Amino acid sequence: MLITGRVDSYDMSWKGRKKLIEELAMVLVKVRALQIGTFTLASGRLSSYYVDLRAVPSYPGAYRYVIDAYSSLLKNEVGLDKFDVIAGIPTAGLAFSSPIALQLEKPMIYVRKEAKEYGRQKRIEGTLNLGSRVLVMDDVITTGHSVMGGVDAIREEGGEVKQVAVLIDRLEGAKANLKKSGVTLRPLTDILELVHILHERDEISADELKAIKAQVSGRQ
Repeated sequence: MLITGRVDSYDMSWKGRKKLIEELAMVLVKVRALQIGTFTLASGRLSSYYVDLRAVPSYPGAYRYVIDAYSSLLKNEVGLDKFDVIAGIPTAGLAFSSPIALQLEKPMIYVRKEAKEYGRQKRIEGTLNLGSRVLVMDDVITTGHSVMGGVDAIREEGGEVKQVAVLIDRLEGAKANLKKSGVTLRPLTDILELVHILHERDEISADELKAIKAQVSGRQ
């Protein structure tokens, strides 16, 4: 059954985190935002699972659940007093950063993949004041290289970036790569935590779990 209740109905002093992640795993499988099998990624390599959170906004109940889960992450792990502005990374990141910025009453900017060839010819859309503390948001992170492109663009415009918040860490080096640039990764969960939950609930087989664990261990 698709979860439609709000996350903030839980005790989110992180005592309720386990239940939050367990239900999130089931929500993502229900809307096929997390699939297990054999997939060819954009890089051309094979993967034993596939995450595509772009499907989530098509399901209002799941969308609201994910937004509330993100908000809980920002309140409990990041701290709302630790940032002034939320920056979304196109395209999937914008689907989550926009409603969260509105919910938290925080200004939002976003980073274009490429600078416009007209007007200001900058990569940052929105108002960014010099010295503003910017929290960068994306949906899923792998190596962190694409996110760091956004971080660099924000820093070039005078923003201060020390934290990146994502829903899922694929555990392929992003944490270490971001740390080299003075950025702390704040994931709500990671792929291993999700698939262990799915295995415990008989949603995936022992062989599928083993394949994903092997893939992650080979990429860290």
